[in-house]
Amino acid sequence: MAFDQIAVIGAGAWGIALANVIARGGRTVTLGTRDPLSAAAIMQRRESPRLPGVKLDDRVRVVAVNVDTARNDAILLAVPSQHLRAAAVMIAPALKAGTPVIACAKGIERGTHKFMTEVIAECARSALPAILSGPSFATDVARGLPTAVTLAIADDAIGAALCEALGSPTFRPYRSTDVRGVEIGGAAKNVLAIGAGIVSGRGLGASAAAALTTRGFAELFRFGRAFGARPETLTGLSGLGDLILTCSTTQSRNFALGVAIGQGQAPREAQSTRKLAEGAFTAPVLVEMANEKGIEMPVAAAVAAILDGTLEVDAATEGLMTRPFKAEG
Repeated sequence: MAFDQIAVIGAGAWGIALANVIARGGRTVTLGTRDPLSAAAIMQRRESPRLPGVKLDDRVRVVAVNVDTARNDAILLAVPSQHLRAAAVMIAPALKAGTPVIACAKGIERGTHKFMTEVIAECARSALPAILSGPSFATDVARGLPTAVTLAIADDAIGAALCEALGSPTFRPYRSTDVRGVEIGGAAKNVLAIGAGIVSGRGLGASAAAALTTRGFAELFRFGRAFGARPETLTGLSGLGDLILTCSTTQSRNFALGVAIGQGQAPREAQSTRKLAEGAFTAPVLVEMANEKGIEMPVAAAVAAILDGTLEVDAATEGLMTRPFKAEG
């Protein structure tokens, strides 16, 4: 379980950042992109337009994804959540039995309501599904700024070995066997970050921002517990830690989307003119899954309704503030 040969599928900002940090840790890294022209351009410039100003480490090899890409000791899927199924299908035929395949997306698949490791298990049956999540911006990781995340996989011994392989002096993965808890934290916080951005963009003040983040976390916690997550996971890096990060700065695509909506931009226009915000896809799925289990999530429901244009921001604010008084919990 040395995991010396590692592939990162996806040459976006997060894929570039992960490839860089893993290479700095001394591993041989292959960065795979689904577009041959993109692979050639990145190899030539040693830079991706998705992460301008950040040079790709010289030890990273860039290729168009092929059969050989799957023949690595571990594979990271650094693609958006709604594209993860296609990436898993692509590598499945040549995957060695027992190869860890690590989802690096924070979301839930629309239509199926499947978490990322469930998608991997369904599409690549010989894989050992895992999830990497936590408070991390691609630019910080790529620049070598100190970052701590959580890596969750069912087998604790393999998790320990993977943390050794992926870790470096600037990138510290903590291991967990609570796969579902890590997935839920990463997916739900994106939805709440949009809500926090709306509060900021609308100029509702720091008190309102703190209230939304705190009550939003209560929703995340209720949802997580209903789906079997451990409390310590939800209050850890991949839950509360990631929520704090993404609810506080426009470096977060989800927060930035919320700010634009709060400032008056139509939700559809805001989504079409900005970089991909995973929370916009996750919001309706999260609410659907909560409703199926009878989980009360008024903040997430308000965000989903604003995004689909059925609720105005001011009406959502009034609705949340005039809910019946209750005990905190």
